[in-house]
Amino acid sequence: MGFGGGHFWGGGPSSAQSNTAAGLPFSGIPVEMADRAKKLLEDEPEHPEPEVEFSHRPPKEHSLTLRSFLSPFKAQIGLVTFLVVLETLAIQSGPLLIQLGIDQGVKTGQFSRVVWIAVIFLILVVVQVIAGFARIAFAGRLGERLMYKLRVRIFSHLQRLSLDFYTKEKAGVLMTRMTSDIETLTVLFQEGLVSIAVQSLTLIVITTVLFIYNPVLAAVTVFVVIPFTFALSVWFRRRSDIGYTRVRDRIAAVLSNLQENLSGIRVISAHNRHRHNSIVHRNVVGDHEEANLDTARVNTVYGSVTEGVGIIGQAIVLWVGGWMVSNGDLTVGELTAFALYLTAFFAPIQTIVQLYNTYQQGQASLKKLRGFLEVEPSVLEAEDAAELAAIEGHISLRHVNFGYQADEPVLTDVNLEIPAGESLSIVGPTGAGKSTVAKLICRFYDPQEGEVSIDGVDVREVSLESLRKQLGVVPQEPFLFNGTIGENVAFSNPDASEEDIWQACQAVGLDALIQRLPEGLDTPCHERGVSLSSGERQLLALARAFLAQPRVLVLDEATSNLDSHSEKKVEEALDVILEGRTAVIIAHRLTTAMRADRIAVVDDGRIVEVGSHQELLQLGGHYAAMHQRHAISASLNGAAADRAADAGQNGASADAGATAGQNGSAADQLVTAPTQTSGS
Repeated sequence: MGFGGGHFWGGGPSSAQSNTAAGLPFSGIPVEMADRAKKLLEDEPEHPEPEVEFSHRPPKEHSLTLRSFLSPFKAQIGLVTFLVVLETLAIQSGPLLIQLGIDQGVKTGQFSRVVWIAVIFLILVVVQVIAGFARIAFAGRLGERLMYKLRVRIFSHLQRLSLDFYTKEKAGVLMTRMTSDIETLTVLFQEGLVSIAVQSLTLIVITTVLFIYNPVLAAVTVFVVIPFTFALSVWFRRRSDIGYTRVRDRIAAVLSNLQENLSGIRVISAHNRHRHNSIVHRNVVGDHEEANLDTARVNTVYGSVTEGVGIIGQAIVLWVGGWMVSNGDLTVGELTAFALYLTAFFAPIQTIVQLYNTYQQGQASLKKLRGFLEVEPSVLEAEDAAELAAIEGHISLRHVNFGYQADEPVLTDVNLEIPAGESLSIVGPTGAGKSTVAKLICRFYDPQEGEVSIDGVDVREVSLESLRKQLGVVPQEPFLFNGTIGENVAFSNPDASEEDIWQACQAVGLDALIQRLPEGLDTPCHERGVSLSSGERQLLALARAFLAQPRVLVLDEATSNLDSHSEKKVEEALDVILEGRTAVIIAHRLTTAMRADRIAVVDDGRIVEVGSHQELLQLGGHYAAMHQRHAISASLNGAAADRAADAGQNGASADAGATAGQNGSAADQLVTAPTQTSGS
């Protein structure tokens, strides 16, 4: 999305102009490269927008197995299988032609037969090359389609899962499912399965030919080599299955630890934890290394022993075959062909051994992905969910009981009515259940008992999309995505016009900031908006909510982390946004709560008081006690400020400032402490 930069919005200069003014080099495309870039764009093929279908209801798909995953691509798999058969037959015709050339050409002195056999050999080589090329191309394309489908399926499931899943699961583990596990499956689909098919078919063809040539020699080969190899494969399958499952768990732990350290780098720096975290990460990586070493030891034993069995089998065949040639029971050409086929017989066994390693890794990843896809969202959309019509915004909670853990209730018998167009602040001690009420209204969670309804409609009976399209949420820490400022504002309404986006920014007072930015709304927003202040990020989140034009707005402690100046600007923006809308304000500060039409006090998971600011003061209960502590806090801060001013005149401003900070901290503790009054 382009927002026209400074010239469209009347903002600041472009990045190129800013660089020029600062004496920096031009940052755009050099003139000498502009024509080449234009030609590249002319040759670029059309990329139509993909048609994406998404549902909050999990699809009725079979469990993720190789068979169920490959079944929709039977035609493509059939074509690849045909090419595999053609390639295998062309390759394995070589020893037979060599035997015919020796016995019917060289020994009889008929050189013309040798020439014809050589021509046929050459034709088969060409067929094998063409079939191999086509097989690799089709298999590679099929593998990419399979991976595309799997990635979309995994990502869609991530979007579908409820919030409680993300509170329990580490982000690094989920990244492993989308990256490492799928990459392992990519190798299996593009290289492993097709190669296993080629080598297995080769083994079947060679075994058949060996028995046709000489059943005695074939029996010696098969009954000496196969039983021992089979027993060893059973052992390898059991040990490697355990080993590769450990490897998948360990790589998930590595990525989880890495992600956590990258996200918390500021805290790590502030507390000087670099050395300690490096030790922890080294231990986590060491566990991953140990798991890989264990699988490497198993592979070493399996590969070396099977190779030794193959060599012993070849020695036995040459000994028995040489004795049969000396007795006239076998021709030299037949022994030569048999020896060549025998070499080819052990080659696919060795290849399958190596591919089995890939197969086991893929199966371990498949097991992890299957377990992930079998996780059901805790907030399920009903099969017959109706579309929620345009709402007025009347919210009701009736006899609601809820706990994040079934045996640990957070809300108990909560009853609350919020008329359409009214603003309600919810206050109370930390952990009392304020934010939980907001999450139930948005249906991020479902109550264990009771009902949450909007305009008389139970939120569990309507589609999640139609519900959340009419709700706006501004969290305590707004999340900004990678992109421009304008794209982040338009996140709530991607179809909004540039004029709508600009009007939303003006409505919340964000226009002054945007005009100072070098590229206006086109200014890149760094990861999580770290280049913006807390107040600026919150204003951007409010503009995002305003652009969505919701009928119900939920503010989850939207001003609790702001300084007084930023809080004033945000509250001015709130006055604009809340006009004519139902608002649920989770308030940490009483100055914010007092702006609402009514206030609900939550204590120990129950609504203990509801009324206007004046009504609750007159009641003399929980809210009155909280307001009294707030007044004491304001008085302490005012006195501390006066002492700081006096101390500054006497050269002791630093000590007075420290005292003011201590008083402010003590006052905050008083405001957030649990309420204990006679009114309770």
